[in-house]
Amino acid sequence: MEVIKLLEDYKEGSVSLQETLHVLKEQGIEDLGFAKIDTSRQVRTGIPEVIYSAGKTKEQIRQIVERMYHSGIDILATRASEDVFEVVKEVVPGAKFNQLAKTIVYHHNNQEKTEGYIAIVAAGTSDMPVAEEAAETAQFLGNKVERIYDVGVAGIHRLFSKIELIRGARVIIVVAGMEGALPSVLGGLVAKPVIAVPTSVGYGANLGGLAALLAMLNSCAAGISVVNIDNGFGAACQASLINKLK
Repeated sequence: MEVIKLLEDYKEGSVSLQETLHVLKEQGIEDLGFAKIDTSRQVRTGIPEVIYSAGKTKEQIRQIVERMYHSGIDILATRASEDVFEVVKEVVPGAKFNQLAKTIVYHHNNQEKTEGYIAIVAAGTSDMPVAEEAAETAQFLGNKVERIYDVGVAGIHRLFSKIELIRGARVIIVVAGMEGALPSVLGGLVAKPVIAVPTSVGYGANLGGLAALLAMLNSCAAGISVVNIDNGFGAACQASLINKLK
């Protein structure tokens, strides 16, 4: 049963609330053969089905997006190329592409944003693709976002000029490569949860982000959690769940 039709039937009274919830929670699968779209994930977990584009063919992505679009499901595709966006636009004319974040977004209706905001702090300009993936994801999930970029420890005074804006957030995502020191610095300055995102930015001994990952995992600052290398998406999902806690 398509989500829109189900909700229309509930609105008209031909389907009960209990039946609607049952279908959304337990039977929310649209089978395309090569993919099973989890249409009830939003209801179960607070995070909707998202398309990870890397490794999928353009035709597979087109079919997934088309089915989600006609089922009334908002669309977020991550790690998407411009070629993929051209295919998506054919079936979803209103879709938007963030070239830096490599994300494609489409909402069926205007979203109401959270009152509290997520601060996304990036150490350097080279960390912005991962920071933008986090920002686009957080906004897609209905969060207000504040971006604070290029405030790494090599010029620590840049961070202090934005510290009150960062402290005003309900949760903070900190994106850093090289030695990954910025989350530890911020962890000692704020009274909010800090989600650290190591990036693969850095010279040889950075080891593709492993040095930053280990530095963040070994931080002596309290209140810091760490996601995987370059995982702006995962950080934003965690931040969204925290930001929406009553």
